[in-house]
Amino acid sequence: MNVYQAVRDAMSVALTKDDTAVVFGEDVAFGGVFRCTMGLAEEFGRERVFNTPLTEQGIAGFGIGMAAMGHTAIAEIQFADYIFPAFDQIVNEAAKLRYRSGGQYDCGRLTIRTPSMSVGHGGLYHSQSPEGFFMGAAGLKIVIPRSPIQAKGLLLGSVRDPNPVVFMEPKILYRSAVEHVPIDDYELPLGVAEVLHQGTDLTLLSWGTPLYHCETALHMLQHPPPELAPHVPQRLRGAKIELIDLRTILPWDVQTVVDSVNKTGRLVIVHEAGATGGVSSDIGAEVQKRCFLKLEAPVRRVTGWDTPVPLQYEKFHIPDALRILDTIVDTLSY
Repeated sequence: MNVYQAVRDAMSVALTKDDTAVVFGEDVAFGGVFRCTMGLAEEFGRERVFNTPLTEQGIAGFGIGMAAMGHTAIAEIQFADYIFPAFDQIVNEAAKLRYRSGGQYDCGRLTIRTPSMSVGHGGLYHSQSPEGFFMGAAGLKIVIPRSPIQAKGLLLGSVRDPNPVVFMEPKILYRSAVEHVPIDDYELPLGVAEVLHQGTDLTLLSWGTPLYHCETALHMLQHPPPELAPHVPQRLRGAKIELIDLRTILPWDVQTVVDSVNKTGRLVIVHEAGATGGVSSDIGAEVQKRCFLKLEAPVRRVTGWDTPVPLQYEKFHIPDALRILDTIVDTLSY
């Protein structure tokens, strides 16, 4: 399966196993713009898989109400760039409902899916990574998968989590990431990062699409092409880099990251959103507090620039393998 097929499979499992589950959003009844809900309306009926008006605030508010009344609500915001009209509903209502009622009621059965991150030509309204805007929303969870196996397991984990979840799907991976995905029902835990490569010299932390750029950068570090070889010292080419997929952005897995940095002494964080107000700011501050005496170099960040995502020059906006490699070399040489 690719990512969109894995997402569709997860929703099919949720609808099959839970009679209260519903899927709704703009154009989802005919499959959605990325085909993630293709065939679900025909399989489960249009009372359970249905279109909504073009109102993100209404979609979120409707989902909150359904979840509060006992339904499993799986809402889709067509692009993460469009989530801002729903920001008040998500942050002021969904995230706070359990606290506001003293635990008497909640909307923990709400999951909001939304395609996120760059696609290469989406520009300012179709390539944003808004996960950082939700970092202060206590009561909410933010999840970003990197692959089909992760997408299915984490989406089912999100649907069944007792808290509202915003599930951001890297849209460029919908068709480009392919794996053998179990067809059975399975969940992956939220709030738990995954160490993809063990290492002792530097911790490289990311999530979603940039993880693939990180993999490329690590290969270039070990085997630099001729044009880059003069810029990659021989003594650094055997460095052992620990690569971590954060997976859950809120709440993020502090212990796994801190344990890794205490071992390696160095941290580089990579994400597509801009540096100012980005998730890496919170992570870097917490790691600096907890690992200060173990750090061998400043915490470094490789991010998008603090500008709107450009149209023609989008590929220069996102952190690519070359920028990641340059930062790794600088950090190892500090």
